[in-house]
Amino acid sequence: MGISDEVVRAFDWMGFTELTSIQEKCIPLMMDGHDIIAIAPTGTGKTLGFGIPMLEYVNLDDSSVQEIVLAPTRELAQQIADELTNLAHFIKGAKIAVIYGGQPFGKQMSALSRKPQILVATPGRLLDHMQRGNIRLSTVHTMVLDEADEMLKMGFIQDVEKVIESADPNRQLVMFSATTNQDVLTVSWKYQHDPIEIVVHAEADNKPDITQYVIESDQKQKYEHLLYLLDSDQYKRMMIFCNTKDMTARLCERLKKAGYSAECLHGDVRQSQRDKVMAGFRKGQFEILVATDVAARGIDVDDVEAVFNYDLPDKQEYYVHRIGRTGRAKRAGVSFSFVSFRDSIRMDEIRKYTHVEPIQLAFDEFGTLCYKDSGEPFLENL
Repeated sequence: MGISDEVVRAFDWMGFTELTSIQEKCIPLMMDGHDIIAIAPTGTGKTLGFGIPMLEYVNLDDSSVQEIVLAPTRELAQQIADELTNLAHFIKGAKIAVIYGGQPFGKQMSALSRKPQILVATPGRLLDHMQRGNIRLSTVHTMVLDEADEMLKMGFIQDVEKVIESADPNRQLVMFSATTNQDVLTVSWKYQHDPIEIVVHAEADNKPDITQYVIESDQKQKYEHLLYLLDSDQYKRMMIFCNTKDMTARLCERLKKAGYSAECLHGDVRQSQRDKVMAGFRKGQFEILVATDVAARGIDVDDVEAVFNYDLPDKQEYYVHRIGRTGRAKRAGVSFSFVSFRDSIRMDEIRKYTHVEPIQLAFDEFGTLCYKDSGEPFLENL
């Protein structure tokens, strides 16, 4: 593909040996300057798909902002910036900055003073800096909207349009999305020039390798059933999802008091603490991350081994986002959903939405987790 030695070395240094399908399709088209709308499932390597072309044609002698990535959440923005920084490891003079809400302005002004050529941002904070005169987009030639469907669904459409309209009308606009919705199509129609559509289906090599389990468990049993699996020592890096901030905090505290290595993420956690928790989780400083759906999108930790739906999510798409935190980078993963009788209708809706029939598990009279169809002990058969 004509990729520079520095980027190839970084690709190898990061532990990758081959391109994913989305990367094979996206890189040459981006490097040829095409506008793209890419529909691809989570965990398929989209960041490197747009990151490699961005680093290939950044002008290191130009200190102006040349390339922008917009992301819907703080966590995703930080992770994109981290991955691009790793990819630029061997490129002298490449400067990447990240700005998002909740982070001190002084820290961001310091990052901007170093004249980054590539900027990763959430829409609201980027607009704030633009209105203060700290950032100008007139020199931007490539703009990427990552997780465009979620960003627009979260109500950022006006902010995104203002950002796009502040750049040169002839800039390259690349949109990545897990789904197509009307807002995504509208932005594409208004701002892209003869876009090429890339569709990568969640099949074969692109489909995450996630074995899904459902455990019959009422509200009073869930905690004990969760401990049964945690104590099995089968999984070393796990995420547990709850529906509310209160439940997330209480469950995390309960696990800590029981001696488990756990931290939590929810909307009331300060940004500095969120950054600290995510950095610790990536480094393996603790094994269990308890989170609300605010963390379901954007957490890109390749080696999460198991996801637990302590509470079944209210929306079917949240289920997909949650379990998609495992089975990444061609690793195998598992998900467990604790389902009570009251949750059965919602679980049926999730089955129809995902077109997957999870494996049914239940505890027998002796307290052993077994396959419901055969009665065989679950842990003994792993």
